[in-house]
Amino acid sequence: MCTEPTHYILICSTCEGARNAAQLKADMSSDVPATVRFRAVDCLAGCEHPPAVGFQAHGKASYLFGGIKSSDDIRAISSFVHQYVQSATGWTSATERPSALFTKTLARLPAIAEADA
Repeated sequence: MCTEPTHYILICSTCEGARNAAQLKADMSSDVPATVRFRAVDCLAGCEHPPAVGFQAHGKASYLFGGIKSSDDIRAISSFVHQYVQSATGWTSATERPSALFTKTLARLPAIAEADA
């Protein structure tokens, strides 16, 4: 049974290379819902804080985190993906996200309003 993706985790493959992006994906893959897909992308403009990891879904806020290097960071990202999938809007405050991501949040973009789509 093929599950259509509804959420995406974007991993920058530029600053630290495709091999690092593939390793981050491998480190997180076992703990993501079936509707989440990973995408390696050429640049997320988080060059000051590599590697950058983003979250996207239709109708939800998008996020960009940077400096995802330690096992604590990876666990926090893995935890956040569940929070993100379960949220109707994707919107979370800094205090609701895993504490390891508190200083790693580079951007949160609001969802595109239906009227603007």
